[in-house]
Amino acid sequence: MSNHSSHDEGRPLLAVEGVSVRFGGIVALDQLSFDVEPGHICSLIGPNGAGKSTLFNCLSRIYECGGGSITFDGQPISTLPRHRMAVTGIGRTFQNLALFKSMSVLDNVLVGCHSRHQVGFLQATLRLPGAARIEAAAQERARALIDFLDLAAIAGRPVADLPFGTQKRVELARALAARPKLLLLDEPACGLNHEEVGKLGELICNIRDHLGITVLLVEHQMNLVMGISDKVVVLNFGRKIADGTPAEVRRHPEVIQAYLGGERAAA
Repeated sequence: MSNHSSHDEGRPLLAVEGVSVRFGGIVALDQLSFDVEPGHICSLIGPNGAGKSTLFNCLSRIYECGGGSITFDGQPISTLPRHRMAVTGIGRTFQNLALFKSMSVLDNVLVGCHSRHQVGFLQATLRLPGAARIEAAAQERARALIDFLDLAAIAGRPVADLPFGTQKRVELARALAARPKLLLLDEPACGLNHEEVGKLGELICNIRDHLGITVLLVEHQMNLVMGISDKVVVLNFGRKIADGTPAEVRRHPEVIQAYLGGERAAA
């Protein structure tokens, strides 16, 4: 179930260069630049309103950049139609779960499989040639992911019946079903208890290590961020104030001031 691709060595998977976004008089992102290397877990942190969600919406083509460029796997994403983002190789989860609550776990994951092959859904609906083969491959992929995320025992249950933390794993399975090269995780620890956050950290590392997927994480849970990230990018008022390893960022005076309110981070 590996996801390794023919990515060019030495080139970042994601390059954000001088990206600016304004909403009226508000500057949401101000000349933001950073890279995400293939195979890395990169976290984006900063206070509420720092511009983290704005960047995710630019990466998903929900917003257009007012200036600068975003390059994914060597291709400017501005040239890609919005509805092709799943095929491009960028998967995403949301702060507010975007699941089909009345559908089963398996059917939710199958939606993700079909997003990779829009034609697959149409073929299946119209019973076109090749539909059975596409459906069998989707079923196999979905069940492998359900096993990987420890959801097999509840695969047939409606998502609405499941605890919040489990629903988050279902959303993760659906995002992975489209075989992304880059997975955008939007505050995945929100609403989870301490034990669930610990398991989430292990799961994100497994996604990177076993599926070969690069991860860009927006998160307020600092223990999670500092525990699993290869790189941390810190935003404040739409501007990058630091980036580097967790240890480097933790020591950065501007980060301590802006993000920790002057309190020194625990080592």
